[in-house]
This record gives sequence, structure tokens and C-alpha cells, in this order.
Amino acid sequence: MSYFDELIKSSKEKVEEKKKPAEEKPSLSIDDWMEAVLPKNKQLVDSYGVCKIYRVPGEKQLIYAVPVPRSQGPERVILDTIKEAATRLITVPPEKFADPNERRQFYKKRILEIIEATPELGIPPARKEFYAETVMREMIGYGPLDLLLQDDNLEEVMVIGPNRPVYVFHRKYEMCKTNVVFGRDEDIRAIIDRIARDVGRRIDVQVPLLDARLPDGSRVNATIPPISLNGSTITIRKFREDPFTVVDMIKYGTLDSEVAAFLWLAVEGMSAKPANTLISGGTGSGKTTMLNVLASFIPSTERVITIEDTAELKLPIEHWVRFETRPPSIEGTGEVDMNTLVKNSLRMRPDRVIVGEIRGEEAFTLFTAMNTGHDGCMGTVHANDARETIVRLTNPPMKVPTVMISALDLIIVMKRIHDRRKGTIRRVTEIAEVTGVLEGKPQLIYLYEWDPVNDKLNSTGVPSKFLQTLERYTGLTHTEILNEIRKRKEFLERLVKNNIRDLPSVSREISRYLAGEYGK
Repeated sequence: MSYFDELIKSSKEKVEEKKKPAEEKPSLSIDDWMEAVLPKNKQLVDSYGVCKIYRVPGEKQLIYAVPVPRSQGPERVILDTIKEAATRLITVPPEKFADPNERRQFYKKRILEIIEATPELGIPPARKEFYAETVMREMIGYGPLDLLLQDDNLEEVMVIGPNRPVYVFHRKYEMCKTNVVFGRDEDIRAIIDRIARDVGRRIDVQVPLLDARLPDGSRVNATIPPISLNGSTITIRKFREDPFTVVDMIKYGTLDSEVAAFLWLAVEGMSAKPANTLISGGTGSGKTTMLNVLASFIPSTERVITIEDTAELKLPIEHWVRFETRPPSIEGTGEVDMNTLVKNSLRMRPDRVIVGEIRGEEAFTLFTAMNTGHDGCMGTVHANDARETIVRLTNPPMKVPTVMISALDLIIVMKRIHDRRKGTIRRVTEIAEVTGVLEGKPQLIYLYEWDPVNDKLNSTGVPSKFLQTLERYTGLTHTEILNEIRKRKEFLERLVKNNIRDLPSVSREISRYLAGEYGK
């Protein structure tokens, strides 16, 4: 029996059984479907690629719409039939293809062949491409979430259970409802199980939580019943293909060119004494983004070791060793935690050690490194201000001895703020220095503080201890160092003016500046 004969025999009975309801309710085009499902009084706000964003009167949140199939009805029956046939007839395993795009094209081509060979399905010619694309996504992708994950304008994708809309957090429009709905909890579970298999993890009634990373670096958290009462959930923090740079930070007002120049000087240390720096803030405040920006100031000649729970940093550095923690296996063995990796990194002759998120006993190990000559260490901490950062560091589970805190130079505080004029904004709200320990208490001075009225990060006028330290290590006068900050400020402003903002270009220009090509 030939390939197509077997297909027709296996699917004809099922198609004929469902043919009548399909004729009674014909499949709509995507635009017609949106018109039929979304309210008639909707207003188009934006449109790009395959996405359309609508405002619906009475709805507080915008509607983010993409071409997806209906979760129930005749269209779902046809999709399931094609998927069942394709699963049986496409025998090439997905892992054979190293290139994800090549894998997708292969599967899509074979699924189109199946559709062409099965006229009993009654699919209009104009819809064959859509059906093939949809089945391909469900077989080797993440189903209707694929289109959301391909949109670089989205920060977060949130599935909250079956028969409820999927939500997204848009970089411009913030939290939006989508037209994506999973009709069955098993469809959500299928995506979760695929992610778990890809990373060699388990998720079941005994282990109902999953933390993982997609191949593109996006972070995934998934839960299943009984702990999630309304059905399975998926939360994906998207990896940005084009990472933010210091130029973007200045443009968006997260900090200004003067502060950026000061931080550049501190991180680079004028090749003499780089600052040990922590970035603190709440969830979604932009800590990792800021860490990535600061790390891009590290001279490309240095050996950098990064340690993360989920690899997110993207550095323009050739001599870069990346570590990622590993959770226990299905048998409960093989865990490699953050502290183990930090200890191991100190045996690898690093110029810099960067810890993505400091939470536990790795804090003590990192501060031990700072106190034994490893300058330029960086990391992030969950805390709301500089003072709270110190409290968190010196108390369980971190338990850094107070006497060791003096090795820390700078604390940068990030906040996500809901401004009634500008919407959601991310700002550096404090830059503080640790000046030492007095009578058992770490001493802080504040160099910059954010003024919410004018939305500006203002200098407090307090002299910087770090700049004084830099004078000793470089042999430069205070005036000469301030002049260097001014030059770097003007240099960054030129990058902003000329719209040089992508990471490779910014990194290249910074390297040229440090090499003296701009007439320092």
C-alpha cells in the first residue's frame, strides 16, 4: 500500500463521520473569524506582522489577536485528523534536524502533501497553508503559543487554564488579553510535557511544578493540577533577540547619559580598579536587563564567567564562560546549584564573576571572592532599595558577614513604576555606595536619587568614595577623572544622536573609544 493510500484509508472514516457538521458550519477565514468572535464595536489600535491589537469599549485591557484556529468545532476536527495522520506517516524524528527552521520547513512540506492527498478533508485552497502551519506548530512547536513567542514586542506570555484567554505583556501596550484560548486542559498539558521532555525533566502529580528554559533562552514556569486549581498554567518570560543596550536605556529614560557614563567608568574601572556592583529591585523591574547593559562595558579582552539559573545574559565578549544551574533529575540526583558553580568559577582564573540572581549561600562565596581580590564582580538581588539590599545580604539565607559587606562598591536600585502620564516605566531610582562598616553596621551614601515629579535621576552632590579609590589606583586627579566622565557622557550622547543602538555596534564603538580612536 502506498504512502497516500494508507493515509486515505486511515482518515477517510473519521472525515466522513465529521463531514456533515463541517458542511453545516463551514470554516471561516481568519479575518472573518476575528470579525465573528471579537465585538463589533472594536477599534483597531495597531497592526504589525500577523498581529492586530484592538480596543473594545468597556474593556480595560486591549485585545491582542493573531491567526489561530478555533479550539472546538469542525475546524478542530479537521486539524486533529491531519495531525493524527501526520503523526503516523511522518517517520523522521524532529531531533534529526539541528536547525529548527529546517525542521519546521520539512514538517510543513510533508503535512501539505498529506492535505493535498486527502481531498475528503474539504479544505479550501486558500486555507491549506494555514492548516499545514497550524498542525506543524502543534506537532513540533508550542501550538498557538508559537505566534506569540515569535513577537519580539512581547515580554511575557501567560496561559491561565482551559477555556480562558491567554494573556500577554506587551512592551508598548502592557497587559493584553489575546484571542488564543485552549479548549482542553490536555492541550496545555501537551505543551508542558513537550517542554519537560526537551529539558529532561518530569512534571506529574508528584512533581507538579516545572522551571525550564526554551531553546531561545526564554524562561518557562509551568504548573498542573492539583496545585493549580483552574487547570494547567504556563508562564513564559521571553528572551529578547535584540537585547537592550545603554543607548536604549538613555532613550527610554531609565537613566541619563551622565549616570551611564559614571557606571561605565565604574564597571570598566579604567583598567585599574573595577567596582563590585549589585543591582537590586523587584520582579520585572529590569534588573537582568541592567546587568546585561553593565556587563557590556567590560573590556572584551577580559575573561568573564557568568552563572545563572536560566541563561539570559548576552555579552559581546569572546572570552566568556557560561554556567547554568541544573535541577535534580527524575531520580532526585545530579543537582548543580548556584553556590557550587560560584565556587568552581573561582578556580578558573576569572577576571570577572557575574551571578545572575543571588538568593542563597552563593552570596557568601561571591563576597569571599570580592574580599580576596576579585574586583568587578556583579549580580542581582531582590530588594526594594539599597538599605534593604544590605539587610537581605546579611540575613538568612544569604548570611554574608557584616565585615565582608565593605567589599561591595555600588548598589543600583531598579523599579517598575506605573506612571499615570507615561504608563509603565522602568527607572534607576537610587545609586548608593557602601563606604565601610562602622560599629558593626554597613554605611551607605547616596550618589543619585530619582525625582518622581520631574522623572529625573539627580546627583545628591555627595562625593563618591569609589572615585577617590580610583584616583589612588590610576594616579589621576579628581578633576581628571571627572573630565573622563564628561568625555564618556558626550560620547554616549553621540551614539544616541546617531541611533547606534544594537549590541554589536555599541560594543564596537566602546572598544574604539577605549583604544583611543576618539582622541581621548
